[in-house]
Amino acid sequence: MLEPDTKSQLLLQSTQPTQKLVNTECYPATSRVLHWVVALLVLVTWPLGFVIHLIKSEAAMTFYMLHEGFGFLVLWVMLLRVGNRLLVRSPIAEGHRLEQIAAHSVHGLLYVLLIVMPVSGFLATNAHGFPLHWFGLVEIWSPIGKATDIAGFLSGIHFWSAWLLLGLFALHMGAVLMHHVIKRDHTLYKIL
Repeated sequence: MLEPDTKSQLLLQSTQPTQKLVNTECYPATSRVLHWVVALLVLVTWPLGFVIHLIKSEAAMTFYMLHEGFGFLVLWVMLLRVGNRLLVRSPIAEGHRLEQIAAHSVHGLLYVLLIVMPVSGFLATNAHGFPLHWFGLVEIWSPIGKATDIAGFLSGIHFWSAWLLLGLFALHMGAVLMHHVIKRDHTLYKIL
């Protein structure tokens, strides 16, 4: 049996961050906040869009309005993220060169899809003849107006980009788990 002092020392050591963790270079605060805001918005917006076709028509309009409003918000926050990314320095990537290439590719595609998806959804809604009333408060100007000839194409882009986003999200979460649970490195702590 361990002495009381030995037990408390072991407990203290297990609860204190390692020196390497303390010295881990994090993303700037703006990058971290924008990352988590987008993550939260997507985790609200994507399911709202998915269930629109599964619920009764009288409630579907409320879900649609929320999906559309949050989606438009994703676009603007993503544009802020792109600007932030251009202005601030990111921490040095960990891992082998192939891991770094995969991480940059997935992040780049996430950025692209998180802009393409709300833009295509906004334009598809307009093309179907329904201007965006952002959360029922403000009507947003339509750059194309009603254009039924391209509405299906824009809806298709929106639909497939949503599924691609879900796949990339799964890859991203898999990488997070690999780094945090298997490799036990400090990648996750950089964005917290």
